[in-house]
Amino acid sequence: MTTRLSARAAIDSVADPGSFAELPVPERESRPDGPLGWDGYDDSRARAAARTGERESVVTGTARVDGRETALISFEFGFLGGSLGERTGDRLEAAYAHARAHRLPLLSLIATGGSRMQEGMLALTQLQRVARQSVLNRAAGLPQIAVLRDPTTGGGWATLGAGADVVLALPGAQVGFAGSRVRPADADPAAYTAEAQYAAGHVDAVVPAGELARTVGDWLRLLGSPHPGPVDPPAALADVPPPATGWEAVRQARHPRRPHALAYLDAHFDLRLPLSGDRAGGTDPGMLCGFGLRAGRAVAYAAQCGTATRPAGYRTAARVIRLADRLGVPVLTLIDTPGAANDAAAEHAGAGAAIADAFAALAAATVPVTTLLIGEGGSGGALALAAPGNTWVTPDSYFSVIAPELAAAILKRPAEQAPATADQLRLRPQDLVDLGVARGIVTPKP
Repeated sequence: MTTRLSARAAIDSVADPGSFAELPVPERESRPDGPLGWDGYDDSRARAAARTGERESVVTGTARVDGRETALISFEFGFLGGSLGERTGDRLEAAYAHARAHRLPLLSLIATGGSRMQEGMLALTQLQRVARQSVLNRAAGLPQIAVLRDPTTGGGWATLGAGADVVLALPGAQVGFAGSRVRPADADPAAYTAEAQYAAGHVDAVVPAGELARTVGDWLRLLGSPHPGPVDPPAALADVPPPATGWEAVRQARHPRRPHALAYLDAHFDLRLPLSGDRAGGTDPGMLCGFGLRAGRAVAYAAQCGTATRPAGYRTAARVIRLADRLGVPVLTLIDTPGAANDAAAEHAGAGAAIADAFAALAAATVPVTTLLIGEGGSGGALALAAPGNTWVTPDSYFSVIAPELAAAILKRPAEQAPATADQLRLRPQDLVDLGVARGIVTPKP
């Protein structure tokens, strides 16, 4: 169980000291005991106000977080379980509108049990208001960050939480659409935790409370540092000459000690934060995605790690590319895969649709995309991450319409003909440049 901070204590845990300023509270006239005339509702509100010192279940305002001005929403779980009613919706709408008017990122510190039953369907329709405001802020190119406190359930999770661009969670927080009192009696409680949602691809990171302020500050820094123009490809990490034959290119790209994506990302970025999961129930450890800082400039990245890419990996990459496009952040992709995963599980998970989505995300991107091939480039599973007209290659890489062994098999050649087939495929780095597939071969730093 996590520590349940009050709304204002949660704000204090991330905001620069003394920087929080509360937004004006929208006024709303209500009939006695609310829109449904729910007996005792006014008394419940009065007791909640006396207990918490708040007039509603959210506190909204602005603050500096790591020196960056930010619009803030913080839920007060002690006020009727942080539930959403009409007055909650008024405050949320005003916070989103203030963020748009002043071009501010929006940070939501969520702790809610969902919609307020004492207001019936009018409470539930507040979710539509929140969704509309989120769409407007998205269209305005403003980032939204959610921090999932304990608990984050119901409509609060299904709008402010899961609908954010970056979703962080505190360890042990209860997170799920179904709250503890309404889920099936035999449900595994562990499935409704921050850790389970992270494993399923719905949360980007589980962040200890002591690291939350720094992590949120880093994300605001990354998402608030767009810069026009394409990024240069990273320098090669292996000092090897271009291969003499196609088969030598394949052997170099498959060498177990060749530098892989993690080494390239660590060498290229001064600061890097991951985004995890496809938001459809899947993750792929063979696809590293996120945002990084390079010489003070934000860059989004999607990097294959040398394994067969799963459908969740393509969907995660597409998600990151679209987010970067919306925020005006250039993209770097690193290609390194023998090909897309083609087992039965991958087909059931929609491999074709996921690859198509990655192709579409790159094709639709209006921000510059730079690609570096750092190892194997196996067929369409690799090409899905390649920037048309701005793909570069390392000396220890190859790109091919299909692996030479598979090409030989399709042509009904014996296995020992794979090296000769590799030469025919013209898959070496220098061949790719000559064919116009790649712009050039990158070299190591001097």
